[in-house]
Amino acid sequence: MDKSLHQPMYLLFCNLLVNDVTGNSNMVPRLLSDILQPPSERIISYYECVIQAFTIHIYATTCHTALMIMAFDRYVAICNPLRYAAIMTNKMVIKLTVSAWGVALVMVGILLGLTIRLNRCRTLITNPYCDNASLFKLSCEDVFINNVYGLAFTVVPFTCSIGCMVLTYTKIAVVCLMSNNKSLNSKALKTCSTHLFAYLIMLLCGMLVIILHRFPQYSDYRKLAAILFHIIPGCLNPII
Repeated sequence: MDKSLHQPMYLLFCNLLVNDVTGNSNMVPRLLSDILQPPSERIISYYECVIQAFTIHIYATTCHTALMIMAFDRYVAICNPLRYAAIMTNKMVIKLTVSAWGVALVMVGILLGLTIRLNRCRTLITNPYCDNASLFKLSCEDVFINNVYGLAFTVVPFTCSIGCMVLTYTKIAVVCLMSNNKSLNSKALKTCSTHLFAYLIMLLCGMLVIILHRFPQYSDYRKLAAILFHIIPGCLNPII
């Protein structure tokens, strides 16, 4: 096995690949099955729906956290190259990986925990797959807390990841502009451009879904965008 693939950058990138597989292995086969069936036969149990919502929200949240820890790795590699080996040890890689998945598990656990406590009085899900909003809309109870936490659940990861990227790449850009080292600048361009491209794909797909939520008349486009949020990053990440 190529020892260069044991570098922290590639080990951290594995988080994206694992996330793509686990996030889509539950949703995509079910979606394809539903497409081939008439609407009257598209039936899913509540427990299956909860599991699907869990994997989908874990996928979406881990997209943010995994790319954030990769940004930290790129920051250390470019801004502190002499200390890179001392900082990005195997122990640090494990800590970053556990943090990325741990934050996602806690946030999604609370999100769905607030939803499954509700009594249900409806049975129709209009989305192409199950998510938290689909689940709490099955209830006739007050969902104010769910809406508030759901808003925070959406805003916090986006805000943190955007802030992390802006801060990280601003510092990297400053270092590159102040350096006359062509090798350093070439390395920064090569490693950071692919990471930034992966982040922008995820961000644009996610933002498109959120924006289309504001326009009920474009519900079909929102459903398509929600599906593409899972398909496009998962297809492009291995290429990147």
